[in-house]
Amino acid sequence: MNNSDLADSVASAHDISKADARKIVDGVFAAIADAAAKGEEVSLNGFGKFKVKDTPAREGRNPATGATIQIAAAKKIAFTPAKAIKDKLNG
Repeated sequence: MNNSDLADSVASAHDISKADARKIVDGVFAAIADAAAKGEEVSLNGFGKFKVKDTPAREGRNPATGATIQIAAAKKIAFTPAKAIKDKLNG
């Protein structure tokens, strides 16, 4: 499922136009991304949590040459599903 499929599903479930549904879907994802950029946790009841995690700088290897390289610290977003989602997936 992609953004368009999700928007189509929302449009049919709530009797709105596909264009309006697409704006809503895009707005939700933009709000989650903006909150993550600020370092905030986004918690959606019954669905899960989006959380920003820091990965420290570390040493790695260039696979082509075997030379040691320094990998910079970075931030990543992690998703933890709610119990209801886990139960739905596992029957």
